[in-house]
Amino acid sequence: MRGAALAASLAIVPLTAACGGGDDDADTKRKRSGVSVSDAPAKGVVAPAKVEVIAGLTGCTPEIRIDATELRQGVCHTRKVDYLITTFPSDELKETWLDSASGYGGKYLVGTEWIVSAQPQMLEGFRDRLGGTIRQLRGTGPVAEPSAS
Repeated sequence: MRGAALAASLAIVPLTAACGGGDDDADTKRKRSGVSVSDAPAKGVVAPAKVEVIAGLTGCTPEIRIDATELRQGVCHTRKVDYLITTFPSDELKETWLDSASGYGGKYLVGTEWIVSAQPQMLEGFRDRLGGTIRQLRGTGPVAEPSAS
């Protein structure tokens, strides 16, 4: 079960490389979800590891895609972009996920027992709301070389 949930989670990672966050209707969604901009944590404070809370702080209502013992993952759909929020019951499982995702490369916003996968330019704004650190993962795939033509 653990391998299946991790594999399903990682299958979505390449899709997030082309996705990001943000929403024209973020204020409306925040009001509807009971979260306002003033509810967002100050810098240095990290959001709790609950998909719905993190999603509310970013202005969306998540669609839960994976609900397993080792991780929960929700996708936020907006008019502009989609992004993923993944939570874990321990930082050890979060680090295992990051190790597996390192083959894909990319940037992720990482907090205590959670990860947000979005377009790199969106991560800074999410960090202001959620706390955490932006981590760059190296990909292990082939690198395109310049052509001679």
